[in-house]
Order: sequence, then C-alpha cells, then structure tokens
Amino acid sequence: MNLPIDFQSFKPLALSLPAVSTQLNWMDYLGAIKVRWGIGRDCYTVIPGLYKVGNPNSESDVFVSANYKLSFDALRKNLDSLNAWILVIDTKGINVWCAAGKGTFGTDNLVKSIKKTSLESIVKHRTIIVPQLGAVGVAAHIVKKQSGFRVVYGPVHAKDIKAFIQAGYKATPEIREMTFPIQERAKLIPVDMMYGKYKLLIVLFVFFVLSGLDRTGFLFAKMLETSLFPLVNIIGAYLAGIVIAPLLLPLVPFRAFTFKGAFWGVVITLVLNLLFKVPLIESIAMGLINLSLASFMTMNFTGSSTYTSLSGVKKEMKWAIPFQIAFAVVGLILFIISKLV
Repeated sequence: MNLPIDFQSFKPLALSLPAVSTQLNWMDYLGAIKVRWGIGRDCYTVIPGLYKVGNPNSESDVFVSANYKLSFDALRKNLDSLNAWILVIDTKGINVWCAAGKGTFGTDNLVKSIKKTSLESIVKHRTIIVPQLGAVGVAAHIVKKQSGFRVVYGPVHAKDIKAFIQAGYKATPEIREMTFPIQERAKLIPVDMMYGKYKLLIVLFVFFVLSGLDRTGFLFAKMLETSLFPLVNIIGAYLAGIVIAPLLLPLVPFRAFTFKGAFWGVVITLVLNLLFKVPLIESIAMGLINLSLASFMTMNFTGSSTYTSLSGVKKEMKWAIPFQIAFAVVGLILFIISKLV
C-alpha cells in the first residue's frame, strides 16, 4: 500500500539543494575553450546530484543531464526564465551521446540517481525529461518499473527545450532531427588535433632524420636540405584529415570516412607536387603516406559524427585499417629507397 507523501515535510530537503544560474560567466566560457583544446578534459565535470534552476517546486520539470560540464552548461543556459530541476547523473565526465553508447548514461545509472537524490520526495509528478541523444542507453519501461518515474524524451538540442514545453512536451520532427552543421563540426577539430599531437611530432622527427639518408650513411646537410618536402606533406595530410575533411564533410560524395579522407590526401599530394620539384619515387612515396594518414585521421572522426552508427564504424575500420597500414609501409619503404638511389 502506497501512503501519501506530505511534501511540506520535505521542504528543508529541497531548500538545501544547490542552485545554478542560467547565465554562463567568463570562467565557463574559458573552461569550454580549454576543454575544446584538450586542456583539463578528464576533470571537466559537475558533481552528480539534483540542482535547482530558478525557484522550482514540487510541480516543476526535471531534466536529466550528464555530469560532463559542457553538457550541463548547454542545458542550464537554455532553461533561463524557467523554474526546473536538473538531475545530473555520473557519466564519468562523458557527454550524453557518448555516455549512452558506453552505458554510463543508462537505465541502471539513472534509476540509482533518482533513488539517491530522493527525487520522489522533491516532486509530486513522476516524470523526468531525458535528452533524445540519451535514448539509446535508457530503457523507459525499466526506469518506470524500478523507480516509478516515466521517461519523456526531449529534443536533440537543449536550445529547443522551450519549444518542446510549449508544444505540450511533444517534439516536432524538426527538433527530433539530429543535424551536424559546419559550426558543430568545427568545434570538434581542436580536440582531435591535440589528441594526436605527440604522435605527429614523432612521425615528423622520423622523416626529418630519414631525409638525411644517403648511400654513404646519414648526412646532416642533406637532412636540412631535403626534409621540407616530406614534413610539409605530413603536416598537410594531418590537417587534411582533421580540419579540411570534417569541415567539408558533406561535399565529398563518399559514404565511408576513409574515402573522404583519402580524397583530401590525394588533393594535398597534387598541390604540393606542383609547389615542389622532387624525384618521382619520393613523390609517389609521400603520396601513399598522405593518403594513409589523411584517411586514418578522417576515419577517426566517425566517433564524433552523426553520419554513422557504431556498427558502421566498426565495419569500416575492419577493412580500412589494413589498407592504411599497407599504404603507409609501402610509402615509407619507397621514401627510404628514394634517398638511397
């Protein structure tokens, strides 16, 4: 038998909950810039729990968020002029979409968070609003069974929350659609660029040294004289895969990201061969390496994209990586040969 709850007795509990502003300050924006460049990414989190926005009461909406601060900030800044609750669940500092795929933004974690925060004592209604991108990890019927709360899936983007509410908590096809415009793709570029910076430096050093190869051994003068072409190629292919391909993603008519990157690897090769006059064998060598590197870096972007599914990514990597390795190895061998002939 369920006894009625006297919500007045729980008023001190609600009053003790932390309140958050819907206005982001300069520290929030600075933190966002830093994390975009991979600075402090592993600790950019919010303490899990229940937060107040405005002056919510027992009838106010409850929105669910990951504890990745960018996700949390995107939600709270779009709740301005509203009185609401934000239930932050522990996703280990991962955003909603990725956490849903990994299972941390999932059914069990959500149910635990509901019970841990005594949400049933804070609100009279039994409804929580989960971001649509978290739907893959949340089984609504199990949440209902284990916690008593009904899950309503909100819009894809937090900016559409008010329209969602005004429409009677129903999402139109427009706000259900997951778009991936150029500005969203651009935001992801710094993270990918910084992620591989040390590997890039190692590759650049290796080719700088190999440029000094000669039939008589290593010549430092030759290293300085001939290293510019391979180093520019490698940097160009790296930027082609991380910057050019993501920005111009829809313009290249290949479904596989591997081919999208390979396309720009070829473009970079042709452009640089017009600017530099080098032996044919070295040109071919760097062309193969460019194709492999640009292809690989763009393929990595599939994890950030809405264009492919997890199964699609795994399927592509299975056949693409052997080709990328083969092209890189052949290119490296040809580059060494070009220095010895």
